[in-house]
Amino acid sequence: MPEYDLYLNPRRPTLGLYVKMGTELPGLADRADWQHEGALDSSDLPPDVLKGVEANGHAFQELGN
Repeated sequence: MPEYDLYLNPRRPTLGLYVKMGTELPGLADRADWQHEGALDSSDLPPDVLKGVEANGHAFQELGN
């Protein structure tokens, strides 16, 4: 069962924003610019992203080129 939601900003599509599934996005000034791209299991995320979500409620990850 998916545990985390992934959001992307079309203006910067290589940056992923992760939150726990069903959680509101953190207080971002451009919240409307983030689009939900899907849900992932914890096994699909690197340990540093999981730690970031647990510590801060969200985590960013550079997704590559």
